[in-house]
Amino acid sequence: MKQILIVLLNGLTSGAVYFMVASGFSLIFGLLRTVNLAHGSLYLIGAYIGYAVADKSSSWLLGMLAGAVAAAAVGAFMHLVLLRRAEGDNLRQALLTVGFSIIAADLLLLTFGPLTYQFELPQLIEGAASLPLIGSYSMVRLACMAIAILTGVALWLILAKTKLGMAVRAGVDDRVMLAALGFNVHYYYLIVFMLGAFVCGMAGTVGSSVFSISPGEDARFLLSSLVVVIIGGMGSLKGAAIGALMVGVSEQLGLAYIPNYAITITFGLMMAVLALRPNGLYGRV
Repeated sequence: MKQILIVLLNGLTSGAVYFMVASGFSLIFGLLRTVNLAHGSLYLIGAYIGYAVADKSSSWLLGMLAGAVAAAAVGAFMHLVLLRRAEGDNLRQALLTVGFSIIAADLLLLTFGPLTYQFELPQLIEGAASLPLIGSYSMVRLACMAIAILTGVALWLILAKTKLGMAVRAGVDDRVMLAALGFNVHYYYLIVFMLGAFVCGMAGTVGSSVFSISPGEDARFLLSSLVVVIIGGMGSLKGAAIGALMVGVSEQLGLAYIPNYAITITFGLMMAVLALRPNGLYGRV
């Protein structure tokens, strides 16, 4: 029982990181209909920049903020310089973002080298906490879950309760009418793209604090976020949360009990959802 509970908590931790990455991807792809296959690069940029700032300043929180801001700035560049010119052309967007991700990965490898980095954690989330039925469990993993919950609540409030969220949701249904009402559609879409990149960059610091930073993590988290969004449904924060939990828990259960076939559980889950609900669990028709 103790082992199962630890595996489930590890799955919740992985799901928390996947949710933060996938929520940004869901905003960009599901709401804006923008194909961004460089989303994993934003995660890695946030992780490396966050590590560099945290290492120099000895402040983990400052590193997390720096990583998120850096990813948002890169996201703004991508949207304004690359993707706006290819608006409505999904193939061009896919090719542009794949090329950008390759260039970004090589630049990060040139700058930081092939080494694996680990964050030095603040005392508040360093060490272990005592939990009923389990005993000691990593504080940083618990902090990761808490940050993911706060991120989800903040994103829901922005989309459901603010003028920005209402404008974006209206633009998804009828962009021409939104522009006719006097809204600057490009401005609102830029803000949402930067918001998605900001959350992804923040996830880079948080996720790397739980795991580590190394080349190739961008491809891993891009693939995971794609699976999560496919399971949960495009443009749905609730779907991203449920999908991330399903993927995280199934992945950890597979690694714990059938490590050689763990990957088949995740993709089997995705295939089952697609067979029963092609638009995802909470996707719009």
